[in-house]
Amino acid sequence: MNNTVQLFITCILDILYPEIGEAVLQILQRAGVRVEFPLDQTCCGQPAFNAGLRDQAHPIARHTITVFEKTQGPIVIPSGSCTAMLRHGYPELFAGDTTWLPRAQALAERCYEFTEFLVDCLGITDLGARFPGELTYHASCHLLRDLGVDRQPRALLAAVREAEFIELNEVDECCGFGGVFSVEHPLLSSAMLDRKISNIEHSQALTVVACDAGCMTNINGGLHRQGKPQRVRHIAEILAST
Repeated sequence: MNNTVQLFITCILDILYPEIGEAVLQILQRAGVRVEFPLDQTCCGQPAFNAGLRDQAHPIARHTITVFEKTQGPIVIPSGSCTAMLRHGYPELFAGDTTWLPRAQALAERCYEFTEFLVDCLGITDLGARFPGELTYHASCHLLRDLGVDRQPRALLAAVREAEFIELNEVDECCGFGGVFSVEHPLLSSAMLDRKISNIEHSQALTVVACDAGCMTNINGGLHRQGKPQRVRHIAEILAST
């Protein structure tokens, strides 16, 4: 395993949650990894892709491929949805393109979701994290369904000292965000979010852990509007706590 990784930070972390990006960096360095951050990286193009705007997604994807082709080592992404876009969306986007498809496939082979990289590539589950209190886990859709990543975040949370893990009812159900889905189908999205919040309340855990900032933002918004005390935190924040 190359000891150097490339960090793809994602738009939402870069703009709204830079502290989570700092936690990811801290954890990777604690794990003995040298982290590089290509400054020319931008959005991966997933919003346009998911909305069916393939013509708009193409130049964004080509830019991302070009930027990371200049680098070496695994690409670590603290988001299941963005990882799924680079790993599965790009090959689909460039299907039949003899120039860009091989380049998209080569990039896809280098991409790992953050918890997937820690557990499957580095063989690490215990990062010395400490979190006194009860917590539960929300499995985001792209992470679970597109990438099949579920065991990895659970193994990392199981090693957190002083934490009491409570299983969330209907853990694999969508929170209702889905990017453009929440805009195109607001009533359905709201009903799904209400159901997720009800299950969070039932767990009696005040902290919900997620691996995707989109889910985190959506659920926290609902909790805030309803005056609930629970909050969702990115797994990197929990793992960085010592």
